[in-house]
Amino acid sequence: MFENLQVFENRLEELNLKLYDPQSAADQALYSALMKEHKELSPIVESYRQYRDWERRLREAKELLEESSDREMRELVQEEIKEASAHLSALEEQIKLLLLPHDPNDEKNVIVEIRGGAGGEEAALFAGVLYRMYSMYAQHRGWKTEVVSLNETELGGFKEVSFLIDGEGAYSRLKFESGVHRVQRVPETEAQGRIHTSTATVAVLPEAEEVELEIDPKDLQIDTFRSSGAGGQHINKTSSAIRITHLPTGMVVECQDERSQLKNKDKAMKVLRARLLDKERAKAEAQVAEERKSQVGTGDRSERIRTYNYPQTRVTDHRIGLSLYHLEEILGGELDQVIDPLIAADRAARLEAEN
Repeated sequence: MFENLQVFENRLEELNLKLYDPQSAADQALYSALMKEHKELSPIVESYRQYRDWERRLREAKELLEESSDREMRELVQEEIKEASAHLSALEEQIKLLLLPHDPNDEKNVIVEIRGGAGGEEAALFAGVLYRMYSMYAQHRGWKTEVVSLNETELGGFKEVSFLIDGEGAYSRLKFESGVHRVQRVPETEAQGRIHTSTATVAVLPEAEEVELEIDPKDLQIDTFRSSGAGGQHINKTSSAIRITHLPTGMVVECQDERSQLKNKDKAMKVLRARLLDKERAKAEAQVAEERKSQVGTGDRSERIRTYNYPQTRVTDHRIGLSLYHLEEILGGELDQVIDPLIAADRAARLEAEN
């Protein structure tokens, strides 16, 4: 493995030359592709260079140990051998992780869809809590959010809400959030103070580029209607809301967040494109069942992935057996304490599958 890393170093040096070439800078698409490859290769090459340096230090220390007869000197050299060996072991694991197959969607923006599940009005209220959690997480990371569509209830919950998150690496951080989220708490609608269990489903879709999926305009039925809020009140008096039906699949997407019909259509097409690409990807993954064994979760929306227990202030992720008693922090958008262990578990599973 380590002999082959020289190829990456040679390629990085080649990329450095190309990036300084005025012809590359003049071609925006080419320059962007070169920068992307440079960003992917840099950590691998940097780790490889550190590995070679510690390998050299270990070799020199072993040579010095053979030559030296002084007891104190030998003790110092043995400490250096121990340190170099530890660094080499850590770097070897780091390089193995960096060489794992890269998910091409990791750097993409995402479309998040949250729907109230079992539990009626309480499920809709919980869907609103999850929407706030992801919105605040995006804010913490400096990402932008845009609502595509929402269907509110009288008490301020959401039967469903779709929104875009625009930020570097958004999919890499949020891709394990798809599934059933369960809440255990005393609902606002419960007069007796009994704890209820409700659910909401979350779908996280990587935003699809137009070039990735060609949609025939003949396959689309586009309708306009008036935007409305909870209880049926009209937000405006013009037919700016858009409903797009993909005739071959029967898939329907609505967008009514913008007052501009064109902006609503653009957002609705982004969601449709992402859903269609996600459907194709799910079909391909189903055909390669072995791949799923090395993932933290299948992304199946029927899979219960997490429980939010209010009485115990506990959040439990069932896929990795993680329980944290920081419910308020997590619902306030501090999701990294859940996401980081999920990413680590996924990497560990994939490393094991590679060995």
